[in-house]
Amino acid sequence: MLKYPFTIEKRRIQVGKHSINLLIMRSRTHTGQKVPGILWIHGGGYQSGSAKTILVTRARSLVVRYGAVIVAPDYRLSKKHPYPAALHDCYTALKYLKEHAEELGIRSDQIMVGGESAGGGMTAALCMLAHDRGDVNIAFQMPLYPMLDDRDTASSADNHAPNWNTRRNHKAWKRYLRDAYGTDMVSEYAAPARRKDLSGLPPCYTFIGDIEPFYQETIDYVRHLKEAGVEAYCDVYPGWFHAYDLFFPAKKIVREAIGRFEEQYCYAAEHYFAPQEKSAVRKKI
Repeated sequence: MLKYPFTIEKRRIQVGKHSINLLIMRSRTHTGQKVPGILWIHGGGYQSGSAKTILVTRARSLVVRYGAVIVAPDYRLSKKHPYPAALHDCYTALKYLKEHAEELGIRSDQIMVGGESAGGGMTAALCMLAHDRGDVNIAFQMPLYPMLDDRDTASSADNHAPNWNTRRNHKAWKRYLRDAYGTDMVSEYAAPARRKDLSGLPPCYTFIGDIEPFYQETIDYVRHLKEAGVEAYCDVYPGWFHAYDLFFPAKKIVREAIGRFEEQYCYAAEHYFAPQEKSAVRKKI
């Protein structure tokens, strides 16, 4: 019988009156030394997808090659549960990761967050919320081609690229935000591009294709992080549409991009630390 180089455990956690599943992915060859713990959030425009995508996304190699522990939440989707349900679910999962760091073999000073697309947007939102509340100190963020801005940008307006385009983007944001869509009432925790001050957020790495809708908002997010004094880097790949790396993982340029992503993760694992504090100042959402 084929034995995968990782294990996956399902747990159920309570989020208010609701409960959600968490998938915990660990290396079979774990040495017992504490490793970074990463909350990895799936994409799907907040309206589709599941935690099981960790099997085919960038999260998998962080476990198999580098021994990280991944915690992936099956957050509530916007078809039935608009904002802030998904945010509450993912933030509860983040706190669970911190509270169970010892049991999971995770370094409590190296809690990281990452994800693709909507998961990338949620990554940025969680970094902002965790910073504001003081519940969890995040050492590094990996918001890959993130969904950050509910408003049209230079790249998301009139975009007809494959996989994700203007029409699909509008539909997803309307479903996620409901009555707030198209107004100034949208929270920065729902659409992180609306936040003015990015100071104090964790270091960041991302990559993006230059023909996809999220190109401009990703570039702007990284630029604003840098302007706020945060270490942030973005690699841009010409001609890549949304989630290109997941469609063509065997292509040479994609393998090079994956290598670059993994290099950035390894650098973060060696250089970025965020010790946890006992006290917290909470901010309502």
